[in-house]
Amino acid sequence: MRARWITVRDSFWFLPGLLCLLAAVLAEALIVLDERVDELDLGPFAVLATRIGEAGSRDVLGAIAGSVLGVAATSFSITIAVLATASSTYGPRLVRNFMTDRGNQFVLGVYAATFVYSLLTLRSIREPGGADEVFVPHLAVNVAVLLAVLSIGVLVWFINHIADSVQVGTLSRRVRTELVETVDRLYPERWGRAPAEVPDGAGEHDVPDGLWSEGIEVRADGVGYVQGVAEDRLLDLAARHDVVVALHVRPGAHVVDGQVVALLWPPDRVDDRLGPAVLSGVTIGRARTPDQDVDYAVLVLEEMAVRALSPSTNDPYTALNALDDLAAGLTRLAGRDVPSPYRYGPDDRLRVIAPRAGKAEVVDRVFDAIRLHATGHPTVLHRMCALAQQLAGAADDTGLASRLVVHLERLQEAFERTSPQHCDVVELRRRAATAVAAIRAATAGAT
Repeated sequence: MRARWITVRDSFWFLPGLLCLLAAVLAEALIVLDERVDELDLGPFAVLATRIGEAGSRDVLGAIAGSVLGVAATSFSITIAVLATASSTYGPRLVRNFMTDRGNQFVLGVYAATFVYSLLTLRSIREPGGADEVFVPHLAVNVAVLLAVLSIGVLVWFINHIADSVQVGTLSRRVRTELVETVDRLYPERWGRAPAEVPDGAGEHDVPDGLWSEGIEVRADGVGYVQGVAEDRLLDLAARHDVVVALHVRPGAHVVDGQVVALLWPPDRVDDRLGPAVLSGVTIGRARTPDQDVDYAVLVLEEMAVRALSPSTNDPYTALNALDDLAAGLTRLAGRDVPSPYRYGPDDRLRVIAPRAGKAEVVDRVFDAIRLHATGHPTVLHRMCALAQQLAGAADDTGLASRLVVHLERLQEAFERTSPQHCDVVELRRRAATAVAAIRAATAGAT
């Protein structure tokens, strides 16, 4: 449910739709108030009841509705052009950042809401003739003028916002913020022992012997990416049915129709309704999201760096910027404990096995991807040495430290195979040796 709510909340239409609804309610409320305005004392707001007349009100509302709709079309033509440029230069996954940007959504919402408000107000004007009396909602018309003035200010702000949003620093900063939030959510700073949370490995002895070979399979009923796993819901479900739920997938995994998503044990307690109920706790969507998928949050910054190092772009300074922001998230991840995959119910019995990404796994992919593309850029390799040193300083994991040493050796080997200048080889060796010494010192201090 959380994953679905986040998808709706971050969609491009949600905030504009909400503002349009508020505009419609405001228009109807002011029209009703206008019918009684002669009986009310508006005090300092009496200026809002300035009378314009039937024809003048129609002209003003028509001009406002037409102009804001035109400005909205122009503004978002600019946005589409920016999206095309950013996706081709820095990667298509950054399009999501523009789509979920509250500023862009607010601008569209203000224009659309002003249009809806003006249209509904225009509809309420009754001219002389027929059985109806003359009615002009003067208060609502004056508010429409205020909304038009607000739209002008929004246009000026939007131009500044869109110019700032395409800068490399802004793009990488947004992704970095998303990565840090994901790490904080999935890898809590303090992970104490509790019935549903035990240290890694402590629950292995509680796994039933026949779970992996004889468990009842729960298969996917569609194709897509796992966007989220409702662990609390699965834990409650397993406790109520007195079963163990072992997930075969984690957020970010791609599944196809009929693929095994989970196993249920013991078989004699599994009924026809339990499988679909477990499957409903695993949200499968069209694309990956960073809410529960730390790999994806890392991948976006990693892709920025890799694309910047491609021969067509050849922009190592953008890659350095992306690595700086990537370091902020990875060092935070390195300093956290990976939560145990074993979840216990209120009765202290194993109920759910839900795997999560390990630190070494995430770091391996980053270093492997950068190594393949950065061999022609010594400055980027130097930054990778510094990143390894930063990660070792933030972590107390000897396994991660040994992986970092291996990656530094691979960086040197890959660079030397490109036949670089001798001075560059010497400098990289020096920086790598400094980083390795710092890693070993940090590991010795932690033990």
